[in-house]
Amino acid sequence: MKKIAILGSTGSIGTQTLDVVRKNKDIEVLGISAGKNIERLEEQIREFSPRLVAVWEEAAAKDLAVRVSDTGVKIVTGMDGLLELASMPETEILVTAIVGMIGIRPTMEAIRAGKDIALANKETLVTAGHLIMPMAEKYGVQILPVDSEHSAIFQALHGENRGQIHKLLITASGGPFRGKTREQLKTVTLADTLKHPNWVMGQKITVDSATLVNKGLEVMEARWLFGVDLDHIQVVVQPKSIIHSMVEFEDGAVMAQLGTPDMRLPIQYALYYPQRRFLDGERLDFAALKEITFEEPDMETFLGLPMAIRAAREGGSMPTVYNAANEAAVRKFLNQKIGFLDIYDIIGESMERHQTIENPGLDDILRIEEDTYNWIESRW
Repeated sequence: MKKIAILGSTGSIGTQTLDVVRKNKDIEVLGISAGKNIERLEEQIREFSPRLVAVWEEAAAKDLAVRVSDTGVKIVTGMDGLLELASMPETEILVTAIVGMIGIRPTMEAIRAGKDIALANKETLVTAGHLIMPMAEKYGVQILPVDSEHSAIFQALHGENRGQIHKLLITASGGPFRGKTREQLKTVTLADTLKHPNWVMGQKITVDSATLVNKGLEVMEARWLFGVDLDHIQVVVQPKSIIHSMVEFEDGAVMAQLGTPDMRLPIQYALYYPQRRFLDGERLDFAALKEITFEEPDMETFLGLPMAIRAAREGGSMPTVYNAANEAAVRKFLNQKIGFLDIYDIIGESMERHQTIENPGLDDILRIEEDTYNWIESRW
């Protein structure tokens, strides 16, 4: 029986992880966490009987404790609660499905406790990859990518010599606004933005897909996960999301991972790696598919990607600013306080004002995050 804990069990990745658990029957969920969605947490507690539940908001935790007082589950709160969950003695894998930089400290705590990480939290490596990857090596734990693009690369590299990688080709769907001009983007709505053509994802990631920020974050992550410099990472638009990413080797051979857009596949692959298990759902029908097309990303209209590459090249603390500014901007957009294109302005202005710290520690990263949030609140 494989024993896991999940940071962010009520979100898109968390609920799909639990669906994988439900279908396989040989995974025990010892711990789960959420911010404040106690209705769904109660359902998960009653179905999966975890020993520990971490709730970010104290008031929500108190409400949950009353609801599940008959279960005997232990409920903890805040960052201390997340750290306790991350380092539970009996778990083997921590699934980091939580959104935002809040996931960094629990991930580091889990690594120190010797847990493998099924990584679905982009911000962890984007802002602290220089800390996380050496820690994982020091403590002998695996970082198993759950993001579909990084999982595709990870699968393509299985059994291969990573020293012979020539290029990583990260695919993008192009999002709901592929082909639109900057002028047309001035009037798009929140509802328009949340209509992703292929994937069912959380709201924040869906907005990031529309701005191409998501692809920029994936480029930043890939350099840490696979040890490839930015000059050997290329983004390619593949609108139907059939090819999830590719690896080109020194001899010119290209290995690609294909499949229907189902996040349960990379989740299950990470949980059982290196084994593969049956997964229900649609299969690719190549006769019906007929063709797979490719495009270059429009980096003049969708500025999330070129700004990410700039932040990554500058390095140090700049990726933290890029990420924090985007988080704050997307939050404002989801609350309909700003327009779609304002997201780019907020990120760009935040980066312009920042003086880069070359090798930031965790305290520096968290301080810069807070400073960026405060500056944006004072201006927007």
